[in-house]
Amino acid sequence: MVYAVLGGAALIAIATVVSVLGPMVAMDLYTPAVAAWWTVFTAVAVQGVPFLLLGTVVSAAIGAFVPEKVFTRLLPRNQALAVPIAGAAGVVLPGCECASVPVASSLMRRGVAPAAALAFLLSAPAINPVVLVATSIAFPNQPKMVLGRLVASLATAVVMGWLWARFGKEEWLRLPKRGQTAASSPTGVKAFVAGLQHDFLHAGGFLVLGAGAAATFNIAVPRSILDIFTGSSWLSLLLLALLAVVLCVCSEADAFVAASLSGFSPAAKLAFMVVGPMVDLKLIALQAGTFGRAFAFRFSSTTWLVAVVSSTLVGWWLL
Repeated sequence: MVYAVLGGAALIAIATVVSVLGPMVAMDLYTPAVAAWWTVFTAVAVQGVPFLLLGTVVSAAIGAFVPEKVFTRLLPRNQALAVPIAGAAGVVLPGCECASVPVASSLMRRGVAPAAALAFLLSAPAINPVVLVATSIAFPNQPKMVLGRLVASLATAVVMGWLWARFGKEEWLRLPKRGQTAASSPTGVKAFVAGLQHDFLHAGGFLVLGAGAAATFNIAVPRSILDIFTGSSWLSLLLLALLAVVLCVCSEADAFVAASLSGFSPAAKLAFMVVGPMVDLKLIALQAGTFGRAFAFRFSSTTWLVAVVSSTLVGWWLL
């Protein structure tokens, strides 16, 4: 336990040092664009690491201390009923999308149906109390925006769970394997430490990959191009839905980013907040590393489409 915590602290410290030294080195080399890239990269990575650590702690604790029968008893065997219950349970995890992937992986390994675990994966970073409170602060005197985010996000999670239960194939989903037999597997605290080290280091590499992709987009696309789309409500909604994928803003902070986009419609801002916690570059990378590329690209593209439709309908209804 101590070594795992120290390892996480060391990674955060290294990322912090890199965020300070990177721009200095870039400026010394007369490359301001690289300095900007370092700034965005470290902002995404450092922002995600604490929540990734939170998620891996929960994941390791589930794997080491929670009996499998707990989950099989709490959730109905009927997947159609288990999915909305698992989706609504997302309110109990105050973390972002970085935390949801290892937790969902652990739930599947403990016997939870993939459809229910995936519904939890999508809902946890989108409807937890921290996110909803942050949204209410970012949009003062606009309770409909908070309600719209809750309804659209939960609807997307439940629909995706049902779609996986109906059309998902086992060969698309690759679960990490750790300790095939009970006799050879560590238990208790040893299992917790082993699980924490494995999940944190494994998922951390893909978090870095996603952060690099987000930073590249930020310096490669001129801001003037974004202004072209604000004149059309439909184009602005699609643009912010795509922008949420590449900006990789943490779900605890994305409401403030959305509120600052004054030229866009309320429905477009809602789409930004619904899509972001469910589909972004670092999350796609985390899913690919945890569940396999075949799963990640199919699941992410379908989730994006469902989230856009849900945001459009809820925005038309409420906003």
